[in-house]
Amino acid sequence: MSPKKIIAVVGATGAQGGGLVRAILADPSGDWAVRAITRDVTSDKAKALAALGAEVVAADVDNEESLTSALQGAYGAFFVTFFWDHFSPDKEKQSARNMANAAKAAGVHHVIWSSLEDTRKWIPLSDDRMPTLQEHYKVPHFDAKGEANAYFAEAGVPTTILNTSFYWENFIYFGAGPARGADGVLALTMPMADKKLPGIAVKDIGKTAFNIFKDPSYIGKTVSIAGEHLTGEEMAKGLSTALGENVVYNDVPASVYRSFGFPGADDMGNMYQFKAEFNEDFVGARNLNVVRAINPELQSFSAWLDENKSLIPLG
Repeated sequence: MSPKKIIAVVGATGAQGGGLVRAILADPSGDWAVRAITRDVTSDKAKALAALGAEVVAADVDNEESLTSALQGAYGAFFVTFFWDHFSPDKEKQSARNMANAAKAAGVHHVIWSSLEDTRKWIPLSDDRMPTLQEHYKVPHFDAKGEANAYFAEAGVPTTILNTSFYWENFIYFGAGPARGADGVLALTMPMADKKLPGIAVKDIGKTAFNIFKDPSYIGKTVSIAGEHLTGEEMAKGLSTALGENVVYNDVPASVYRSFGFPGADDMGNMYQFKAEFNEDFVGARNLNVVRAINPELQSFSAWLDENKSLIPLG
């Protein structure tokens, strides 16, 4: 009996990593095992993964040596960074470089790097349609990931670049869901005009990534994923049906969204502006037929709402 192939998952207690851990644990073939890598193995989330059958190992993305140790013997590794913990593109890029170097040192056979587009390829820093942030970026949490793609190539690591999209769990955990206005009406506020926003359930990021690990032909390729492409009006309509009360779509200019004042509002405003102004490119890269071929269980927004509507906070 051949030994199980181990997939090491950085950020295993987070959204994307957690989705992948659960996908591997649910696999009926018995051919795969999962090593959940987290900074704190004593956290409730880490203990929950261990209870489900994951091997839980401590490592820090800021410490290349600890990562290299944690990756020993792994066939595959899933890497994701944590921009919203620190808001630092430089820190995010260094974490990615550490991951690439650690994977090379540990001899990992297949890496999936969770990335996003470098928006400066569409909007150079000299373009004043949107403000430049932190001196070097248009959308810092996109651009740093896109720039870091090169580190994996430079390290010579067999890598699939996985460009993700807005995950619908942001409506639950990230404050992106409908908010109740002074008039008592729930409003979904996004500066997307009538453009479509690619979105996905985090568990489908995990399922898709797992199926990519099963197929080495994806090494060296970029796979861009979404579960459905919906306008703000369409999302508001879906939320209205699921929640049992009217949700209106509140379209605002990106400049207004940037002024909202919450941490990262300028980054998020620029992100939505990029997705709206270059909608054809951003949506077009995420071919739903391609994603369904990799992950036949891909959820629609309405199916996701059926499962998660009770979790959406209604302020």
